[in-house]
Amino acid sequence: MAGTILCSCSQSDKVLYRDASAPVEKRVEDLLSRMTLEEKIGQMNQFVGIEHIKANSAVMSEEDLKNNTANAFYPGFSEKDIEHWAEQGLIGSFLHVLTLKEANYLQSLALKSRLQIPVIFGIDAIHGNAYAPDHTVYPTNINLACSFDTLMAKQIARETAEEMRAMNMHWTFNPNVEVARDARWGRVGETYGEDPYLVSRLGVATVEGYQQNLDSDKDVLACIKHFAGGSEPINGTNGAPTDLSERTLREVFFPPFKAGVDAGAFSLMTAHNELNGIPCHENEWLMQEVLRGEWGFRGFVVSDWMDIEHLHDLHGTAENLKEAFYQSIMAGIDMHMHGLYWNELVTELVREGRIPESRIDESVRRILTVKFRLGLFEKPYADESKSMHIRHSQAHRNTALEAARNGIVLLKNDGILPLKAKDLKRILVTGINADDQNILGDWSAPQHPENVVTILEGLRQIAPHVEFDFIDQGWDPCHMDKGQVEKAAQHARLADLNIVVAGEYMMRYRWTERTDGEDTDRSDIALVGLQEELLQKVAASGKPTVLILINGRPLGVEWADEHIPAIVEAWAPGMYGGQAIAEILFGQVNPSAKLAITIPRSVGQIQMIYNHKPSQYFHPYAAGEKSTPLYPFGHGLSYTTYEYSNLVLSSKEIDADETLHVSIDVTNIGEREGTEIVQLYIRDRFSSVTRPVKELKDFARVSLKPGESKTLTFEITPEKLAFYNRKMNRIVEPGEFIVMVGASSSDDKLIKENFYVK
Repeated sequence: MAGTILCSCSQSDKVLYRDASAPVEKRVEDLLSRMTLEEKIGQMNQFVGIEHIKANSAVMSEEDLKNNTANAFYPGFSEKDIEHWAEQGLIGSFLHVLTLKEANYLQSLALKSRLQIPVIFGIDAIHGNAYAPDHTVYPTNINLACSFDTLMAKQIARETAEEMRAMNMHWTFNPNVEVARDARWGRVGETYGEDPYLVSRLGVATVEGYQQNLDSDKDVLACIKHFAGGSEPINGTNGAPTDLSERTLREVFFPPFKAGVDAGAFSLMTAHNELNGIPCHENEWLMQEVLRGEWGFRGFVVSDWMDIEHLHDLHGTAENLKEAFYQSIMAGIDMHMHGLYWNELVTELVREGRIPESRIDESVRRILTVKFRLGLFEKPYADESKSMHIRHSQAHRNTALEAARNGIVLLKNDGILPLKAKDLKRILVTGINADDQNILGDWSAPQHPENVVTILEGLRQIAPHVEFDFIDQGWDPCHMDKGQVEKAAQHARLADLNIVVAGEYMMRYRWTERTDGEDTDRSDIALVGLQEELLQKVAASGKPTVLILINGRPLGVEWADEHIPAIVEAWAPGMYGGQAIAEILFGQVNPSAKLAITIPRSVGQIQMIYNHKPSQYFHPYAAGEKSTPLYPFGHGLSYTTYEYSNLVLSSKEIDADETLHVSIDVTNIGEREGTEIVQLYIRDRFSSVTRPVKELKDFARVSLKPGESKTLTFEITPEKLAFYNRKMNRIVEPGEFIVMVGASSSDDKLIKENFYVK
C-alpha cells in the first residue's frame, strides 16, 4: 500500500492541517474548524476490528455479550456497516486488530473519508505485542518488576513500540500501574506488584520507552491504567466495588499515576470499578479535579471495555444509555471503548444543549494532537515487506531471554541447586506447565512452536546428555487425570531427580478454562486441581524434587515450602522462559530476582503486604494461621552470598528541606559472580498519623565478582520523607526516622540506622 495519503485536493488547495511542517497546535485547530459535529464525535468512538467481529458473531449470541469483556460483535450490524462508518470518518480508533493486513485495510477506509483523518489503532501490548501472533513475547510485568530493572523496562517498551509500528499499531494499553494488594485478583501478573515506589519507577521507565518524545513513526502512545483502586476490590474480583480512604488513595494508589503523568503519558484509562460509591467512569473528582486540575494531565482519557454502558446496565447510576454517555463525557472521558449508539446519542446531547460543543472540541483536540504527533497523517500505513524484519528480530529475542533470566525468583533452595548434569542420568519432568505455551502468560496469542522454548525443551537444550522422562499432565489444572498423576508417582521412584511444573493456566484462546488473568479471579490461592496431590506423590518417592511455578498471582504453596527442597517462582517468563529456567536450574545463570509482591500462606492472610501499619498484627491469628507471610516482599535467593556492612549516613540530623545521603558496602563473599538487588526502606518512627512499618524508597542492582565489594550511595530527598498529615496536607514532619538497607523487607535482612529531621 502507498505510504502517503491520496488527497482529493489539488496542490494549490493545500490546507494547513496537511502541512507536516506546521506546528501541531495549528494543524489541530485548522482541522477542528473544518469538522462537522458528527465527525468530531466519531473521533471519540472506538470499534473492534472487523475480523474480530466476524469471528465472534459466528460463535456468540447477544446474551453471551453481556458478561464478556474479551470478545465482541455488534448485534444487528455487520462488518460492512463498520466499514461504511469508517469511510464516512465516523470512527476515531480501532482495537483488537491483530494483523498488519487488516490494519492497513481499515486505515485505507478511513482515508476515503471527507477529511481523510487516519484512525489510531490500540492494542493490549502488555509484555511485548504478544496479543498478536508473530511478535516477541517478553516476560510479564510481574516478572519485570521482580528484576527491579528500570533500564530493562524502558528497553522492552522501546522494542515493543518498534514492533507495534511495524504492524501499524500506535497505542498500547500499558503500563498497568495499579498497586496490587490482593492475590485473589486475576490481574496481579499484569502489574508491577504491591509497592507504590517500585510501580512508579517501572511505570515511568515504560512510558518513556514507548513514547520517547511522541514525535516519531517509531513511537507509540502509552496508556496508564486503571484509574483508580481496582487492584484492591472488596472481594478480590475484577471490577468489584472499591472502598478506600482518600489517604490510602493518595499514599498508595495515586503515586504511580502521578509519576506517569509527570513522565508525559498522553493517555489514561479509567477503572472498571466504582470508587467509594461513584463509578470511575463518571468520577469527576478523579478525572477533573485530581488528574487534570492537580496534576496537569494534558492527554486524553479512554474508557475501559463497555464501562460507560455499565453506568446504566450494571451500576445503575444512569437511567439509560444516553444519560450514561452524558455523565461520562461531563466527568472527563474523551474516548469511548467501544461500540454502538455513541455517535447518535452524543450528537443528540450536543444538539439539545446538554453538552457544549466546546466540551467535545476539548476531547477531539487531545485525540488529534496524538495523531499528528505520531505522524499518522504522513505515514498512515506500515510496510508489509519490512514488518517481519523488525518483529522477532534477534536483538529483541535476546532482550526477551535476558529479561526472563533476571525476573525468575529462587524462593527456596536447600542446597540441591544448581543441578550438576554429570551427576544426573534420569530426571522426571511433569506438571501442567512443563511443556506448554502457557509460559507466555496472559495477553498472549499462541505463537509458532519454533518461537517458544517450553520448560521441557529448555531442559533438553541445556542438559542434552540427561534423559528427561516426561509424564504429561495436560494443560488444564481443573481436569487432570488421576491415572497420569499415579504414573508420575511411579516414574518418580526411578528418577535421580524430579521436576514438577505447576501453577495456573492463563492462555486467552481458552478463555473459559483459565484459572488466572483478566476476569479470572479466585476465592483461594491454593494450587488448583490435583496439582498438590501430584507434588506430594512425586515427593513421596524420596528423590530430590524441584517445584517450578508458572503463574500470575501469588500462590499459597505452604506445603511445598515445608517439604520440597527447591522452589522457583518463574511467573510467566515469556517466549524463552524454558531456556532461562533451565539455565538457572543447571547453574549457567545465577538467579538475582526479588519478589515484587508478598506471597501469603493462604487466602486467609489477605491482605498481606510488607508496608502495613504497626497495629496490623498486634493480635496474631488465634489458630491455623501464622501472622508472617510465606515469602516477603523483596525476597529472592542467589547461588552466592552477599554481605552488607558499613551503613553510613551523611548526617544524623537534617533540616526538613535537606537531602540525606546513605551509603552501604555490599560484598560478594561467595564463590560465584552474581547480581544483588539492594533495597532501602525508611520508617517514620513517631508521627501525627500512623505510618507504615517500612516503605521502599530506593533500590539498586549491583553486579559483583567473588570477593568484590562496592559502595552504593542512595539519596533520601524531602519528598521521600513526606506524607499527608491530619488535614491532608503533604508535609515533612520533624522527628526520628529509621533507615533500613538490605536484601529484602524482612527485618532480619536489614541493617538499620536512625536520623532526625529538625
